[in-house]
Order: sequence, then structure tokens, then C-alpha cells
Amino acid sequence: MAQVPQTLDALAVRTWCGLALRALGRAREEIDAINVYPVADGDTGTNLYLTVESAATAVEAVFAGYGTGAGEPSLADAARAMAHGALIGARGNSGTILAQLLRGMAQVLAGGEAGDASHCDGAGLRLALRQAADSAHRAVAHPVEGTVLTVAAAAADAAETAEGDCAAVARAAYEGAGAALAATPGQLAVLRRAGVVDAGGRGLVTVLGALVEACTGEAAGEIPRAREALRETAAAVAEAHARVAPFSDAQTCADAADGTDDGPAYEVIYLLEAGDEAVARLRARLDALGDSLVVVGGDGLWNVHVHVDDAGAAVEAGVEAGRPYRIRITHFGAGDVHTGGERPPRERAQRAVVAVVPGEGLAGLYAEAGATTVLARPGEPPASGELVQAVRRAHAREVVLLPNDAELRHTAAAAAEQARTEGVRVALIPTRSAVQGIAALAVHEPERRFDEDVVQMTSAAGATRYAEVLVAERESWTSAGICQAGDVLGLIDGDVAVIGPDLTATAETLLDRMLRAGGELVTLVVGDEAPESVAAHLETHVRETYLAVDTLVYRGGRQGALLLIGVE
Repeated sequence: MAQVPQTLDALAVRTWCGLALRALGRAREEIDAINVYPVADGDTGTNLYLTVESAATAVEAVFAGYGTGAGEPSLADAARAMAHGALIGARGNSGTILAQLLRGMAQVLAGGEAGDASHCDGAGLRLALRQAADSAHRAVAHPVEGTVLTVAAAAADAAETAEGDCAAVARAAYEGAGAALAATPGQLAVLRRAGVVDAGGRGLVTVLGALVEACTGEAAGEIPRAREALRETAAAVAEAHARVAPFSDAQTCADAADGTDDGPAYEVIYLLEAGDEAVARLRARLDALGDSLVVVGGDGLWNVHVHVDDAGAAVEAGVEAGRPYRIRITHFGAGDVHTGGERPPRERAQRAVVAVVPGEGLAGLYAEAGATTVLARPGEPPASGELVQAVRRAHAREVVLLPNDAELRHTAAAAAEQARTEGVRVALIPTRSAVQGIAALAVHEPERRFDEDVVQMTSAAGATRYAEVLVAERESWTSAGICQAGDVLGLIDGDVAVIGPDLTATAETLLDRMLRAGGELVTLVVGDEAPESVAAHLETHVRETYLAVDTLVYRGGRQGALLLIGVE
């Protein structure tokens, strides 16, 4: 085997990300199965995989940007890309912490503290691992021993005692992390009762093993103490699974982790553009709302993760602090087992709804109705992988998928096919607007037979005509004539029907056209950029002009359109 340069450069970072992704892919199911802390939702392995996938994709994009014959990116370029990719793609509690670990390393690797700008030596890697552990510890509101933070600190401690190049430092960190992982059941009662090691720590050991391979060209190998702990973990999972066959491994482990606290109902995650002072205030606000608070990032871009009972309040806190986007709200559900909770192991829910929504307000509305949501930021539609992950988070045997956008139909279909290969029965209702999704969700009854429920939801969505009010960005031809930049456009079923200079007047004309064909209920979803008076005016207009028609008004947040209208 050719000798591998035992320093860390841009190519080694790229190799590390690829190896870590493949290793987590192999270990994903095992890590999911031992996930009992902080919430036993069986997704830590998947979340870590998706976080590293985002990091690896960002690094690949940097290399692709240089092209053939244009040289290679620097170590700083690759490290920053890795950290940024992990930050924007972080999933779950452990994924968010891993993103901060990678960011801490990048601060040293890209900041010149690691030595030569083109590569990092052993001393630089020691500094990077210490900065990673310290920054991750600071990012968690209430650090707990026996978690991934403990494993990261042990890796940094072991690295500091190592002499030599990056290979020696990486191997010391890997072995230190493995020993710490083996000790986690003795530090955290929930792990001890379940007979497992910490899932997040297990994932970090996997990532550090990939770092060893990237630096040496050889597989890291097993660590005796960690190997014994993992064997005991596997035995505990198998024994629990045999006792309660109908339930998932993670759920049976959770059953062993009984305690006293049921835990919050929602997981809320979003990216946030905000300054340091605003984020400091946000930390205090969210810490008072819930638990498992992790805020990572910096330089104006942050990833926020928290478990709360009031998902809307958590999102509103982000709006007050800055500009939240890519908001994901997961409803753990009444049957979910949090750390603690003396309750029987949770079976998969029979049925769930997964919906793509265009704004923070609607995300909260859908989540309160029990749906698992995926936020679609204007110009950044979700990929099929994000929809598949949302289906997994919903943790149900049957899923109704609402894309709420005509352009997402093929993406949603691909996600549905993937979910079906994983044993989930999925029905895709081709909703073309969030207001059609609201109508479908309003008639959703999980107690009905699946086919009957899907028919009723599809019928309700199909009976809802939808419209939106936008501002034209440039001069163009439309089905209603030529519009100029700044004109207000009213679209019905995706086609421009009204062009006007005034938002309120255009919206009223649009609504009148829709109600000429009849209707019993008007739904208005008002965006943040629309004046408060618009909804009040339209509500009054409907009440005075159409006596048998009711109106519902919701705040949609930053949803792209100034106004969404549904008539059913």
C-alpha cells in the first residue's frame, strides 16, 4: 500500500468526509436502535448521516468549483465548506452538536493556528480537536455527562497526550473516544437501564475512525473496551427486541429507560440569520421554553435546536431574534417515549401526515394539527431526501404526503417510492397550494380506514380553489396582459388573473372572481410583508358581500407570497 502523507490537507478533509459518510451509512441502523437520550425517537444514526452528507456535499462543491486544471482548494477552503455544510444540514440533537464540533475544528484549520496554510500537522490537529470539544460544550445549554460531549472531550484529552503527526493524534483521539464511549452507561442512568452506550457518542467514534483512515490509509480497527461495550449493547437490543417483537429496537431500549419526566411534545430546528446579541437573548428565551437546547454557528448564521411544548413560541422567538428559515417541526406524539416516562414501549403510529409548508406560521399551524412539516423556503424547494427523512420522523405505518406545490409533485413521488421500500404505506395527495393542504388536513381522521381517509382528504383538497398575491419582479407577458416591475399580481390556480397597482384592491378583485363560482369558506394566509389591514379589509368585504361565507385568517410568516387565498 502506498504511503499516505500523515498530515491533514484539503484532499484529506475531502477523503475524511467521504469515509465518514460511508461508515455512518453502515452504522446508521445500529445507532438508531440504541437512541434513548435525550429522546428515544430512534433517529440519531440517520441524523448524523444526513449532517455529514451535507458536509461532504459542500466539500465536493468546493473541489468542483476549481474545475480541471484550476488547482485545488486550500485546507481553509475545505474546512470552512465542511463546517458550513454541516451547519446548514444538521439534523437532530446529535447532528447539531456534530456540526459545532466540525465548526470548532474548522476555526483552527482555517484560521492559521494549525501551522502551514496548505496542511495541518499533529500539533494543529490537537488544537483543532480541543477547540471542537470546547465549542460544542459551550453550545449546549445544559451539558450532560455520558453523552457525545463527554466522548468529544475525551478525544481531545487523549489527543493532547499524543506525540507525532496527524495519524498518531487521530488514532489517540479515536481510542480515547472509544474508551469514553464504553463508560457512558456508568455516567447516564437512562443508558445504564437500557443497557446501551450513548448513540451520539457512538456516531462520533465512527467519524473519528474515518479520520484515522483518512490520515493513515488504513482502517482504524476496533478498540477493546469499546468493542466489549458495543457487544453488550447489541445483546441488550436483541434481548429487548425478542421480548417485545412488534416494537422497534429503539423503542424497546426506551422502555428500559423509564423515569419520571414525559418531556416536551415538539422538536423545533431552524437556521437563523442573526447577530450575537440577539442570539444570546434567544438562548435565554428558548431555555425557558423547553429543553435539549443547542445553538451552534456564528458569523451571523446559526442552527437552533430545542424540544418544546409550544412550537409556535419557539419559532416566534427566532423571528424576534432575526430571520429563521428551513424550519422543521417534529411532533413526537402522545405515544413517544422521552428520557424518563414510565410507559410501555411505543409502537409506530398507525397514520401520520407529512406536509411541505411555505412559511413559519403555517409550519406551526400544521404541526399543532399533528402533521410533520418540511419548510420550503422561496427558491429553495426541499429535496426528496428531506421528504423521506420527514416520513421517517413521522414514525407511522401509513403516511399521507402533502407537497402543497405543483412543482414538488415529482420530488414527492420519488420520496413516496423510497418510503414504500422501507415498509411505509404512503399516499401522495397532489396538493398544489398550502391552502389545499389545510383543507385536506381539516377532514383528516386517523381512525378511518386508510383508503377512505385519503379519498376524503383528496376530495377536500380538490374542492379548494387556490390563489396567491405576489409583486412582479420584472416586466413580463402574462395571461392577463403585460405587467411591470412592482405591479401586484393575482394568480388563480397558478395563472395570472389580475394585475393592479394596489395590494388590497387587487386581492379583493381576485377574491370576488373566485367567489363568483360559489363557496362556503374563505381561507386567508397572510405573509409577513403584507400590511395588517389587508386581512381585516378582506374579512369585512366577505362578511358584508357574501352573507353565507365564513372566513378564516392565519399568519403565514415569510412564505414568499404576500397572500394565499383558498375558497371551498
